[in-house]
Amino acid sequence: MKWRGIGLALGLLAALVLPAASAWAASNPPLVFAAASLKEALDAVTAEWAHESGKTARISYAGSSLLARQIEQGAPADLFISADLDWMDYLDARHLLKARSRIDLLGNRLVLIAPKASGVSLTIAPGFDLAHALGTGRLAMADTKAVPAGKYGKAALEKLGVWASVENRIAQAENVRAALAFVARGEAPLGIVYRTDALAEPGVRIVALFPEDTHQPIVYPAALAAASRNEDAAALLAFLSSARAGEIFKSHGFVLLK
Repeated sequence: MKWRGIGLALGLLAALVLPAASAWAASNPPLVFAAASLKEALDAVTAEWAHESGKTARISYAGSSLLARQIEQGAPADLFISADLDWMDYLDARHLLKARSRIDLLGNRLVLIAPKASGVSLTIAPGFDLAHALGTGRLAMADTKAVPAGKYGKAALEKLGVWASVENRIAQAENVRAALAFVARGEAPLGIVYRTDALAEPGVRIVALFPEDTHQPIVYPAALAAASRNEDAAALLAFLSSARAGEIFKSHGFVLLK
C-alpha cells in the first residue's frame, strides 16, 4: 500500500508538471538572433516549421555585430545566425556557443544597387569609376567597421582599387537593411547590399554583381547559444538545414552550404 501511495503521488505530480512544462514551452518559443538580411527567408522558414511541428519561434533581426555583442552581454538568445564567420568566431572564442552545434548554413552574393527608376549603368572591374557614378550623392553601405555586409563591401572596393575615391562619401547604416532602405527611398543613388536584399525590395534594381574573388566568401553560420536551455532550439536548428528549409532559402536567393 505504501508503494501504491507513492506511485499515486508521483502520477499526480507528473499530471501537474508535464502540462505545466508543455505550457511553458508553448509560451516560451526559442528566441533566434538573426542577421537582418535573413528577414523574409527566415520568416518563411520558421512559418513552415510552425506548420510542420506546431511550434513557433521568436526572431530578433539586426546587424550580426550588434546581436553577437548582445549575446556576450547576456541576452537570452537560444540560436544565433550570423552573416559572417567573424562574429560567430567571436562568440565561439568566448565559449558562448553550445559545443558541436555550429554549422555553415548559407551563402550569398554582394551586389551594387540603384533605385528602381535609376538609369545608371556600371561594370564592376578594377578601377571602375564609382565616384563619378555617385554624382553628388553618397554610397549606402552597412557599417564598414563592424557589420558583415559593410566589411565585405569595403574589402571589395579596396581590392578593386576604388575605396579611396569614395571612402568620404559613404552613407553608413546600422545594418544592411537600413542601407537598402536608403537606396529604395532615393536617399542614395547607389548602395552595396546582398543579392537577397535586392531581390526582396521592389524599390531597387541590381546594377552589377561583385566578383566573388574581391572579398571573403559570404557565409552564414548558425549555432545554439551556450546558455540556452530551450529544447525546441535544437529542433529548429536541425530544421534550418533540412531539404524543405533549403527549398525556401533558395527561393529567396540564398546559396545552400549544407
